[in-house]
Amino acid sequence: MDRIPILKLGNALLVTIQVDMHDQLATALEEDLTSRIVECNARGVLIDISALEIVDSFMGRMLDNIAAVSRILDADTVVVGMRPAVAITLVELGLSLNGVKTALNVDRGMALIRPQLIAGDDDGD
Repeated sequence: MDRIPILKLGNALLVTIQVDMHDQLATALEEDLTSRIVECNARGVLIDISALEIVDSFMGRMLDNIAAVSRILDADTVVVGMRPAVAITLVELGLSLNGVKTALNVDRGMALIRPQLIAGDDDGD
């Protein structure tokens, strides 16, 4: 089965979704990401969806679930690179992505979670 790569950037994890998500791949990503958050003691998760041209309700729910699990594990989630058409589709589907911060690119996304990353360093982690 294919896997979505998860890269470690300091106290953050970067996930770049460049393929259409199907149920098995989304479930594997959620499991892999959960394990990596705990394993790396990550304080932030950036999910880059800039390669996605369209999303559906499944993809929206998957992003929402990942953010909820990350939040429970004390990691902030930021979705970066959302195209205007994707944002419009999510709104039309009624998906508000509670708990998910958004940014135009990875640099802005890192700026959003930087306070959480710094707090993690202060905890002696």
